[in-house]
Amino acid sequence: MSRYATAHWPVEIRYRRAEKRLEVNFDDGRNFVLPAELLRVESPSAEVMGHGEGKTIVAGRRHVGITEIEPVGNYAVRLVFDDTHNTGIYSWGYLRQLGENKDKLWADYLDALDARGLRRDP
Repeated sequence: MSRYATAHWPVEIRYRRAEKRLEVNFDDGRNFVLPAELLRVESPSAEVMGHGEGKTIVAGRRHVGITEIEPVGNYAVRLVFDDTHNTGIYSWGYLRQLGENKDKLWADYLDALDARGLRRDP
């Protein structure tokens, strides 16, 4: 399934500002808690996913938060982060993929930081 395909629709999206996490509840009863840091470093934007050169590893985002959640049609949201990043469009399908693969994505992110001598802290 592509990043943008939608098999399930969110019925509720809630941001917990103090915990810096996005909670997404889907119509099939699955619920996911996604840290803002993970959403930022896995942004579907060209800046992060690359302009054909491969994915960019984004460091120093341990404390990043979300300042706005803007609907995009009926298929996605645009997240605005407090580090001024605002170009990622998170489709329902992509949010679902992030939720389902959160543990592996997180481990891969930490490994990529370590391999490059980078840190989560600014």
